[in-house]
Amino acid sequence: MLDQSKNNLSQQMYEFAKKIFPFPRSLTGDGVRQTLQAIKELLPDLKIHEIPTGTKVFDWEVPKEWNIKDAYVINSDGLKVIDWHKNNLHVVSYSIPIDTTVTLKELKEHLHSLPDQPDAIPYFTSYYRPTWGFCMAHREYQKLRDGNYRVVINSQLEPGHLTYGDLIIPGREKKEILLSTYICHPSMANNECSGPVVTTFLCRWILNQKKRRYTYRLVFVPETIGAIAYISRNLDALRQRVKAGFILTCVGDDRAYSLMPARKSGVLPERVARHVLALVLKVPYTKYTFLERGSDERQYCAPGVDLPVVSIMRSKYGTYPEYHTSLDDLALISPDGLYGGFLATKTAIEVIEVNETFKSTVVCEPWFSKRGLRAPLLGGTTLTPWSALVSNVMAYSDGEYDLLAIAETIGCSIFDVAEVAATLKQNGLLERVRECTPKPR
Repeated sequence: MLDQSKNNLSQQMYEFAKKIFPFPRSLTGDGVRQTLQAIKELLPDLKIHEIPTGTKVFDWEVPKEWNIKDAYVINSDGLKVIDWHKNNLHVVSYSIPIDTTVTLKELKEHLHSLPDQPDAIPYFTSYYRPTWGFCMAHREYQKLRDGNYRVVINSQLEPGHLTYGDLIIPGREKKEILLSTYICHPSMANNECSGPVVTTFLCRWILNQKKRRYTYRLVFVPETIGAIAYISRNLDALRQRVKAGFILTCVGDDRAYSLMPARKSGVLPERVARHVLALVLKVPYTKYTFLERGSDERQYCAPGVDLPVVSIMRSKYGTYPEYHTSLDDLALISPDGLYGGFLATKTAIEVIEVNETFKSTVVCEPWFSKRGLRAPLLGGTTLTPWSALVSNVMAYSDGEYDLLAIAETIGCSIFDVAEVAATLKQNGLLERVRECTPKPR
């Protein structure tokens, strides 16, 4: 059972997901702005930026802006067989405007459905190839009869802007922890809403931490092109400052936990994520490989960028049956699922904040008992768990093992190791050293 404060937070996140769920998001346009404005209501210091169409961002170019007001298909009886207002997945994202009458055969050339999921409306896009199209449940597709159909898509595809938001929260150190999420998919709950929701509430939690060690960089971008554009504008700062980063996506259901590592294995956030899931939260999880990537880890970990960025997810994108369909709705996520996604990344942040590297101030093993740090179990020489932990932390504090490496070696939570290290430091037995590359386990 969650305590009341967790229940409140869980429900607040779910209510925020409900609020932003219906917004007509795409790579660009007013749906993205609407989403960012909703986030800004909870994060007033969020800065919103716009990049003009045609701007070169590395090998890419910012596309035209797309907005849509209405779309439908009417049969020869005057009935709407597809209505964008009922579900904004009905229209292929970035469809060009059209108002014409077509035959059923011509219409079917522009229809998309899923025979294996007859009740699901699929999500299709055509960002960089001008065309038009509709998506519908296959069960409804099978009901279409010969005749003429009026097709209307009241959209605009013209020069405009790509919109994104970011927020820097300063800490004692300039090194940064990056949290990035995307705001470009229409009404899908786990694949879209969960990421911005959990990121927003993580940001609110970070703002309430008064003794922040690290600086935090929160980024809300359209997936792929938005991340590329953001990196192109901030590459030097990201390279110099980012100590660890996390992509927040698919963090709202309560079926599973998943880990997507960085391109380079063994980076700090991957070590942290493994530790959090296995030894702190003690939950089973699936570790994927970078060959199974699919979100903005592609951009942050790309050659020439090479940031230490991973994703701690619930059910990974592309692995659950509702993915990229209308079945990824508000019933798929839950308050508990969102809280689980929040807790995993929050705990990872806490691990990074507490992780340090120490070395012994004495040569050889110190005299623990005179400091009250060694207590054998009564009637024998076996140490109490606390005294054994003291001895083990001391044994590996050589200036090359960080606390996380020690915790991994011992097989316990870093928070227990950090508590012991603090005691040893208070007793003059440890001193902090500058960061180093920890020894492998």
